[in-house]
Amino acid sequence: MDALHATAHFLRTTYTAEFTISIRTVKIGSGFTNVTADLIQDGVVKIMSHVIFGVNGAYPKDTLNLNLNPPSAFARRHPLYTHPSQAVSVPLPHIFKFHPRVKWTKEEEILAKNGIDHPNRTKSTTVGGGGLEWGTWFEFTSDDERITTSSLAFLGDVFTNSPSLLPKNERPGLKTSWYPTMTLSIEFLNKIPPPSSRHSGRTVGIYSRGTFVTPPQGRHDTYCEIWTAPSNIGEGVPAGDWRDDQFCIAIATQMALIVPMELNEKNGNGRSARL
Repeated sequence: MDALHATAHFLRTTYTAEFTISIRTVKIGSGFTNVTADLIQDGVVKIMSHVIFGVNGAYPKDTLNLNLNPPSAFARRHPLYTHPSQAVSVPLPHIFKFHPRVKWTKEEEILAKNGIDHPNRTKSTTVGGGGLEWGTWFEFTSDDERITTSSLAFLGDVFTNSPSLLPKNERPGLKTSWYPTMTLSIEFLNKIPPPSSRHSGRTVGIYSRGTFVTPPQGRHDTYCEIWTAPSNIGEGVPAGDWRDDQFCIAIATQMALIVPMELNEKNGNGRSARL
């Protein structure tokens, strides 16, 4: 039984103390099973989640074997420009306490799309368009680490939020901030491949896009894709057709807020350290 879809609502701040998980089976079906889980502290529900389980792959009773993975001409291809063997790692912000255990790269071609003079900027005659983009190769540095279904929830929340990608003149008054997630939804598209000459076991490609920022509290959306990687960062040989073997493992969408960092630090230095 595989996780196919998960949604979480983060209702209140959690802290480092005892908690209870309340699990309820909502439905058991021939193809899908629905389960809810609540995280409770001090008798108060802090996080609500709903997970759909099933078989992530061809189902014996399913006569429709339709997909849009490569090599279909209609399939979305890997969104990162640089093969991980040629990518250069850059330091992670030290605010990420996990930074000693991971590394990531900078996708200059994607970041260039956020420039004030880039053709992606919109005007009166533009149809659709707009938004800000970001991408990276993300690697767990320990040899015994592996990409797992559980880690996809973490990886789907590792990106630079769109307000931070705006040019400074487009974000007046925005100081160093924290971007708490209010809702997070993940769809597990394909099974994680085992480590091989075609797929890394501890590196993924991450691409994200944000389109809207609105009141209250700088509410903004993020769409995030998590892709397989052909090798670890700085390793391997970039074959010209390397994208043919790569596919999207999961997509995540979320709503987040903008909160001044000093407020988050104040809460963290209070009676209970925040998670």
